[in-house]
Amino acid sequence: MNDRFLKACRREPVDATPVWFMRQAGRYMKAFRDIREKHSLLTVCKTPELACEVTLQPINRFDFDASIIFADILLPLEPMGLKLEFVKGEGPVIYNPLRSEKDVEALKPVVPEESLAYVMEAIKLARANLNVPLIGFAGAPFTLASYMIEGGASRNYLYTKKMMYGAPETWNRLMMKLTRVLADYLSAQVDAGAQALQVFDSWIGALSPGDYRTYVFPHMKRLFSALQAFGVPLIHFGTGTATLLQMQKEAGGDVIGLDWRVNLDEAWDHLGHEVAVQGNLDPLTLFGPISELEKRVDDIIRRAGKHPGHIFNLGHGILPETPLESVEAVIQMVHEKSAKILAT
Repeated sequence: MNDRFLKACRREPVDATPVWFMRQAGRYMKAFRDIREKHSLLTVCKTPELACEVTLQPINRFDFDASIIFADILLPLEPMGLKLEFVKGEGPVIYNPLRSEKDVEALKPVVPEESLAYVMEAIKLARANLNVPLIGFAGAPFTLASYMIEGGASRNYLYTKKMMYGAPETWNRLMMKLTRVLADYLSAQVDAGAQALQVFDSWIGALSPGDYRTYVFPHMKRLFSALQAFGVPLIHFGTGTATLLQMQKEAGGDVIGLDWRVNLDEAWDHLGHEVAVQGNLDPLTLFGPISELEKRVDDIIRRAGKHPGHIFNLGHGILPETPLESVEAVIQMVHEKSAKILAT
């Protein structure tokens, strides 16, 4: 087992910086596109053999140091009673969004081992075929709540913030229900074999520090407190979080994910080196020339220095059109350049 990733999560010495990419199993690979031509996204997620195959594709092709199970953050919403569809050209659509206290109270409890058993089976199948650690994951309460209220992606989070500000009791009730479901779901993933967990708060950058502290922080702290009992490294990821990093650290996580809008060394100094960090290459730089990629990788590796606890990743998910040669080049650069620094 290549355990660089797990060592870095625990801030232990490594021979080279571990690297993996968010959405590394996805549309930038032809093997994935071939499967998607035959099956819908939800079908792939709900068929353990297909989800396992897709999970393994980037590991078989590239020298990544970690794998992440192929799933979607919205999967727990269906057993809670929401009607979810991935519409071509639009993304996820929820046909019965939550807009009232009655809607929130109608949400169903979830037993992940039953209604989401296909995720656990995919994890078991993947673990049996991997020589790198497997990461399980879930969306964070705010990001999932926003999808549930807005009915899909949003630019301004109008309905979400209307509930937060105008019906805080209903908002907190929804967040408490989500926190309970997510804790159970992630616990089941660990029981199935996940060796680390990442919580994706992809939309949290829409909030001011004050709103985060009031409406989100208590629930994130409760979630990470529950996750600590699972005994695996915990990654706390968000985008647009430059003003929220300290509160994210306070909420919990062994590793804080950084996007490209912050300098890695400055953010890490701000957080303190008692936590590990993950990041933080802009995904769009993978479309630039190799010479420019080398400069960017050099800069991130230099900023991380010899501090234990850096995991190289993108600042968000890899994009579908990304050239495979850029992915391969970055992985090789990270390993070679970091090994030289860490060996001195």
